Amino acid sequence: MLAAMPDSAPSPLSAGGTSPRDGGDACPGTLRLHRADDGALARVRIPGGVLSADRADALLAVAGRFGDGELHLTSRGNVQLRGLDAECGGGPAELLGAAGLLPSAAHERARNIVASPLAGLDGSPPIGGWLSELDSLVCGSAAAAALSGRFLFALDSGRGDVDALGADVTLIAEGGDCLLRVGAADEVFRLPSADGPRAALLAAELFLRAARDSGAWRVKDLPDDARTALVRTVGATAGPVVHRPRPRTAKAPAPGRVTAPDSSTPATTATTVTAISVGVPLGRLVPAQWRLLTETARRYGNELRLTPWRGIVIPGPFGPPGPSTQSAQSTQPAQSGQSGRAAEALDALAAAGLITGPDSPWTGVGACIGHPGCAKSLSDVRAEAGAAVGPVGRLPVYWSGCERRCGHPHGEWIDVVVTPEGHRISHVRGEHRDPRTVVRNDPAALASAVSGARA
Repeated sequence: MLAAMPDSAPSPLSAGGTSPRDGGDACPGTLRLHRADDGALARVRIPGGVLSADRADALLAVAGRFGDGELHLTSRGNVQLRGLDAECGGGPAELLGAAGLLPSAAHERARNIVASPLAGLDGSPPIGGWLSELDSLVCGSAAAAALSGRFLFALDSGRGDVDALGADVTLIAEGGDCLLRVGAADEVFRLPSADGPRAALLAAELFLRAARDSGAWRVKDLPDDARTALVRTVGATAGPVVHRPRPRTAKAPAPGRVTAPDSSTPATTATTVTAISVGVPLGRLVPAQWRLLTETARRYGNELRLTPWRGIVIPGPFGPPGPSTQSAQSTQPAQSGQSGRAAEALDALAAAGLITGPDSPWTGVGACIGHPGCAKSLSDVRAEAGAAVGPVGRLPVYWSGCERRCGHPHGEWIDVVVTPEGHRISHVRGEHRDPRTVVRNDPAALASAVSGARA
């Protein structure tokens, strides 16, 4: 199917080449730090959000040695380290490189890949092979080093979760095939699953050619005629067209146990706990929480999956789910053997302040770093979000200290933005935004208005 697709040019350095647009792309990485009010910031790309326990240890070591010790999850399943000393030099990159977290210096900001965090755990197909191959192909492509830090690949297991995140190039599993989407186009291209990663890389390389005149960083930034031509060019080397509109809402994994049919008893409806899922309030993890998550992962599947919703999935196996269906946010009945492993782990994580059930008031609450970490922020939105938490809302809410809305979610959500006039609250549905409400200098009224908007 992809015989016409050229192999990517090998990198002249194992690090690839320099981007012709490096001067204009301000996205931080581990080699290019961003200066914030609370110190320098490093963004470590974690393709697919997948970390081994050893690599998680390395991230914590860098945060503790060079930064403020905390780890911040991003809306792309990456990790930000804050409070770095401006004089830290190449120390963080050296330690991260030794841990295998920086395989190509020139591509470190191009390795933006999100993946369905429950792939292979909830009955959907595993996509780890896609992830490893695509990351390797990106790092081996001299052209791909020119991708901006904003460009995004998505690997969707068929759940539609990361397909809804608005990536530039998306692969969607469907049976023995895959579907390739370029930008937000409703038309996707069907091709054999094994050809998916190379097709995704080619689409990204073709985008770079299409963006030469406009200087666009992402597919959506291309002029309409250039974007249409790009999709047509990709389709000419891929497979048949399928009409498949992109999902409107990105659904995060529910906190608690993750179950799937028990393959050892195919003739029954028995299930097994394949993983546990937790949310991280405001995406911020202190060292003790990170250590507990890492120790839990090491005890079971030796893997953590950071999600684009600032949560973490820890694959097992954990064994049968047992009779209890009570939320793990509260203490669960003691269970014996394998059936108690997930409950025990979730109880420990809940005690550490993580979200392990749907009844946590922090469920669906997000915020940018705000003041004092960001000079552009007009307020300490994290403190304001904490003061306003209440009953769990139907919709997620995201608090932003300025109009940039760094890290905001996709799909349907409640947008709270601090302006000179007050806190502006609006209901976002994709590209549509409902009439706005402004609350001025009244914390109680603000909390009430946000709660009402989420209901």
